[in-house]
Amino acid sequence: MHEVRMMQSLLESAVKRAQKEGVQHIGLIQMRVGEASGVVPDSLEFAFDIAQRGTIIAEDAKLQVEYLPVRCYCANCNIEFHPINQIYECPECRQPHCEVHQGKEFELAFLEVSYFNL
Repeated sequence: MHEVRMMQSLLESAVKRAQKEGVQHIGLIQMRVGEASGVVPDSLEFAFDIAQRGTIIAEDAKLQVEYLPVRCYCANCNIEFHPINQIYECPECRQPHCEVHQGKEFELAFLEVSYFNL
């Protein structure tokens, strides 16, 4: 399950940043995850529970995830669209493999922190 490794990496980054800023407690971790990121949504919460163990400042943090749909852009037609399959074909001109503008994200968007231990 690659979600655990991805979540461990994300949490390590969050904890390092928090410690650098003098944070004592992370209460909320908000993420943005794209539909085409390769992450299985049901596995993400489980991976978070595993990854946060022993992090001390994030051990009882809550996770919020904003799931983003895939949005593609066709330069030929100058339109943005939600693809109906993984080929990302333009619905107007049928050009395959249009630019993906949204949907591959796996990112830390926001941390809710406190500078004292709760």
